[in-house]
Amino acid sequence: MKFNYDLNYKEIDFRENPECYQIGKGEQGVLLVEPYKSEIVPYWRFRTPEIAKESAEKIYKLFLEYKKQNDFVGMDMARKFLQMGFTRSRRYAHHKSGRKWDETRTAILPNQFDEEKAKSAALFYKKYLQIRNDPFYTTAKKRHQETYET
Repeated sequence: MKFNYDLNYKEIDFRENPECYQIGKGEQGVLLVEPYKSEIVPYWRFRTPEIAKESAEKIYKLFLEYKKQNDFVGMDMARKFLQMGFTRSRRYAHHKSGRKWDETRTAILPNQFDEEKAKSAALFYKKYLQIRNDPFYTTAKKRHQETYET
């Protein structure tokens, strides 16, 4: 199921209203769902591998806190931020400007590989996989989908 962009995200507290949350695909809605966005975004950084490692570890710790609270929406938002850390780092690893497409959006710009950004991406990806493969998370995800997304 795709993420529902038609909700009034400025008004919904998803901690209080988890039934409104839709998982969507990949990173959909990562910068909309509050209060999680505001809790996680201050730690989301990937400029260097050292910064990315610290960021990924902090976001993973937030995941563990959400897990302790049985807060699926928080767990999934941590997963989305780690996934976004991976995808953005990979984009910058291949395109120094961060832009993948030319101005006409008809051709992909040439690769300019950056080993440091690739290392940052790998750090986020490792933590992302820890969440994606976490049995508690996968059970909570299935339960959320069955309860609210059918």
